[in-house]
Amino acid sequence: MDPSVGRHAARQTVMIAAFEGWNDAGGAASGALEHLTEVWEASLVRELDPEDYHDFQVNRPTITPGEDGRRVVAWPTTTVSVADLPDRRIVLVHGIEPSFRWRSFCEELLELADEMEVRTVVTLGALLADVPHTRPIPISATTESEGLQAVLDVEPSTYEGPTGIVGVLQHEAAARGFQSVSLWAAVPHYVANPPSPKATLAILARVEELVSAAVPLGDLAEDAEAWQLGVDELAGEDAEIAEYVHQLEEAKDAAELPEASGEAIAREFERYLRRRDPGTGRGGPGPAGSPEKG
Repeated sequence: MDPSVGRHAARQTVMIAAFEGWNDAGGAASGALEHLTEVWEASLVRELDPEDYHDFQVNRPTITPGEDGRRVVAWPTTTVSVADLPDRRIVLVHGIEPSFRWRSFCEELLELADEMEVRTVVTLGALLADVPHTRPIPISATTESEGLQAVLDVEPSTYEGPTGIVGVLQHEAAARGFQSVSLWAAVPHYVANPPSPKATLAILARVEELVSAAVPLGDLAEDAEAWQLGVDELAGEDAEIAEYVHQLEEAKDAAELPEASGEAIAREFERYLRRRDPGTGRGGPGPAGSPEKG
């Protein structure tokens, strides 16, 4: 067991996981995880042995110079880092979707979650969708935990079909008694290449709400604005794409109320308070503040 676990037992612990590959359109989910690792100054505590989980002909190792100048082999792996916030402990899991032994992979991660006294597992994903880049990126939140459905006002998942490691990990977490929440960003399919800073920004805003902890944005807001302007320019150079984007905008606008809801205004105000004074721990109930896993 991590020797520091005992010192943090009184604090609520959340695991957040994202994986590159099929679950990560535009690199939005893995980009969010990397951003959290950086701004929360998370410390690496473990790397999973990739030998049992990865096909190295699909995800090849790389050779890089080491600190001493000697060349070293960097293997594709899953890293586990810990960020100690004022009233949260966040376990951050980042890797590549494994090629083999998904059940063993999830079991290893969830045993580690048990060891670190995690209460809630939050998985991040991104998918390609018919959405316009000029509108807010849609974020869906689902959970198999009935208690969280009421507390967080999120829906149970109704998806049926092929799934990735994100879906399997969320399902296995719920089966083991963890509270589990899955966040998905809808990335415009006509700009699928990473990075997708606007989608990453949208994921981070929802993470901030769920864990009731401020997420410093750094240059990400400016990157998202520059990304949108760049896509605007590309669309402006092609009449067919411009017309298609216009059709998506009309469909999106017709499906939503024109005025902001009171709930959306309240969420934005809570986010403002957290950024103004991160040490206050302000914020509504999220997974980290919900009852312990049963």
